[in-house]
Amino acid sequence: MTASRMVAADADTVLRHKVLRRIKSRPTTRGAIVLLGILLLLALLAPFIAPQNPHDLASLSVMDNRLEPGAQGMTGITYWLGTDAQGRDMLSAILYGLRTSLLVGLASTAGALAIGVLAGLVAAQFGGAIDAAIMRVVDFMLGFPSILIALVLLASIGRGVDKVIIAIILVQWAQYARLMRAAALVERRKEYIEAAVNFGLPTRHIMLAHLLPNSISSVLVVSTISIANAITLEATLSFLGVGVPVTQPSLGLLIANGFEFLLSGEYWIAAFPGIALVLLIMSLNLVGERLRRSFNVRGQ
Repeated sequence: MTASRMVAADADTVLRHKVLRRIKSRPTTRGAIVLLGILLLLALLAPFIAPQNPHDLASLSVMDNRLEPGAQGMTGITYWLGTDAQGRDMLSAILYGLRTSLLVGLASTAGALAIGVLAGLVAAQFGGAIDAAIMRVVDFMLGFPSILIALVLLASIGRGVDKVIIAIILVQWAQYARLMRAAALVERRKEYIEAAVNFGLPTRHIMLAHLLPNSISSVLVVSTISIANAITLEATLSFLGVGVPVTQPSLGLLIANGFEFLLSGEYWIAAFPGIALVLLIMSLNLVGERLRRSFNVRGQ
């Protein structure tokens, strides 16, 4: 057992070095990582670097509404990306919108990952009727479009950041369950699992100490792309008016707020949040796709 673990650890080290070499050899991937790091840093430091708190209604001036990029407001503030119909600084709104979009994406992916990994692990370990029941639920969830399920859920429970996170968790967990089950079934056929069973180790110990750590890598790789999918779904829901509230706008809601002004020449209200959303999703997808190819993971 000790020798096999040492061999497995050496193999993991070689794989990590191989993946890092592949990432470093791709200028596009390196650029995506740098861009993603910048966006994450901007979102994290938004309260400190944003010229205005867009959630504080007292700091907004209606007299400064729909100012073009680079214009100076009544209070002397220069709005480098212009303002929206409420007089909100678009630069500040985008920085705070990044925070909301990333919060929804990361929190919903983490929740869906936890539920899906547990369900897939249980299905692979116990098999039989338990496996069949879990997988029928998974098939049912995957049989409907994600946006349709999310719309029905939000229509039932209402708007809000926490409710959007819950809706996306319920939409995404099934894909992790299927992927985790497939990976765990492969591991269960290996000799070290048979040895653990023959030694009489408890089922819980086999699941958590052996199956889980050796099966979860592929699921974690896919979750990187799923963060982008969750952000896209949240932006779509907010654009349709059933996502986050207007008091805590995300990038999707900012685009929706500026959509009506596109034909009037005030492009910046929708264009700049749209550019930020595209850059965020593009960087996440590029990094996730490179990781998926490096680890040779197939989406389920």
